[in-house]
Amino acid sequence: MASADSQSQPLRNGHNAVPPPELEFAECDCCGLAEECTLEYIGRVRERFGGRWICGLCAEAVKDEAVRSEGGIDGEEALGRHMKFCQQFRSSSPPANPTEDLISAVKQLLRRTLDSPRKPGSACGPMMVRSKSCFSALSE
Repeated sequence: MASADSQSQPLRNGHNAVPPPELEFAECDCCGLAEECTLEYIGRVRERFGGRWICGLCAEAVKDEAVRSEGGIDGEEALGRHMKFCQQFRSSSPPANPTEDLISAVKQLLRRTLDSPRKPGSACGPMMVRSKSCFSALSE
């Protein structure tokens, strides 16, 4: 028979029972995704983003926006840009052809990634370099 005070009672192995952390659903202020998180984590995220709850995916997008911008914008401006993008995306109507729309979006993302400025000394560069043409060996 367990009492209401069982959490402070020692267990068989001599350790006290630790109550599970209190969880709460938080909805992303950008994309609307709801996540179940601890109150401590929700507080840290809100502190980092000026009182707004931002999911992990949007937080990465904000960080990428700040790094990628040529003018060197701060986190608040990057967050504003991302929130505007999400608002426009959510207010748009669904695409007529979702498969082609997805392919187009991936193509655009790839182009933006390849065209974005690289940091000096980064490992991104040509992986394979041809030393001479293979056609000259075939013609001999």
